[in-house]
Amino acid sequence: MGWMSGDGWGWGMGGFLMMLFWVAVIVAVVLAARWAGGSNAAPRTSTPLEILKERYARGEIDKKEFETKKRDLEG
Repeated sequence: MGWMSGDGWGWGMGGFLMMLFWVAVIVAVVLAARWAGGSNAAPRTSTPLEILKERYARGEIDKKEFETKKRDLEG
């Protein structure tokens, strides 16, 4: 008699299938959580010009400083 017949470890075929079922459920839950959370997406980094535009839009710098720094960034 082998381990799948219920002798030895006491699992039997039903116990083994139940364990496989719960492993599949746990894997499905983890994959669903990753998909819903978007954890695979890399964080987007802003370019220096985008940061400069954001600072100008928030009022952290005035138009003159924005234009000066923009020229510096462009070349």
